[in-house]
Amino acid sequence: MGVNFKPTWAVPPGAIVQRAGAVRLRRPVERPSLGRDTSGDHSFLQGGFAGPRPFFAVGRIGRPGDQGKLPGGGGFRSGQRRPARELVSTGEPLQNGTQKSWDFMKIHDSVTILMFNSSRRSLVLVKQFRPAVYAGEVERLFPGSLAAVDQDGPRELRPALPGSAGGTFGLWAGLVDQPGLSLEEVGCKEAWEECGYHLAPSDLRRVATYKSGVGVTGSSQTMFYAEVTDAQQGGPGGGLAEEGELIEVVHLPLDGARAFADDPDVPKTLGVIFGIWWFLSHVAPGLGPQ
Repeated sequence: MGVNFKPTWAVPPGAIVQRAGAVRLRRPVERPSLGRDTSGDHSFLQGGFAGPRPFFAVGRIGRPGDQGKLPGGGGFRSGQRRPARELVSTGEPLQNGTQKSWDFMKIHDSVTILMFNSSRRSLVLVKQFRPAVYAGEVERLFPGSLAAVDQDGPRELRPALPGSAGGTFGLWAGLVDQPGLSLEEVGCKEAWEECGYHLAPSDLRRVATYKSGVGVTGSSQTMFYAEVTDAQQGGPGGGLAEEGELIEVVHLPLDGARAFADDPDVPKTLGVIFGIWWFLSHVAPGLGPQ
């Protein structure tokens, strides 16, 4: 189908560690999707690691007395500066008469764009190293590798796998974290940073808005569609080096898109699958012959 997954990066030795049952990066390989935690080491959140943007709050709906307590016995005293991401209690919610508790995280909404390059008759995707995917592959191949640990200290995630184990295809996306910018303007900004394409807000067609993290975040994501040509690609893309981004731009030939979406062995996000099938249903039938 014309696309080979060839990793161009590797995981540095000791870069991924496990701490208090949570897997985290000792040294980020790329910018995380949530941003920067400026208040210290709060590795109690699974997959949490430092990056360049501020977090919002994390909350817990649970039993009285949980407030101020963190998993693993951590916590904060009254009047102490609380972490940027924290757990709170809002009482004893009942669901069908059963008391339950949930952990949740408030984060920015986001936008993503499905882009079709008509000059190449290809869909424009990105390929990134995803730490959580990497850790999941380690656990899948070596069950028990992510077992919870009691000590409050990092340990290397062993056995180590090649960096390609965490490589994942996706649509390029960006956080709605800059006041005053419309969703379309955020999308155009990210199109340039990540893929090197010049877009105007009027170039974007809204596809759908949906909840992107119903289990933990409840945030919304809006997907747009844009058709571009090679003439609009004026930069290399790849993300912002100053933010630690490492993004590979991939052009997926249209004649291989269906097989790519259906292949369970190609690591990809649900947005890629949805976007490809939307394109094949709504756009591809109107394309002229090659």
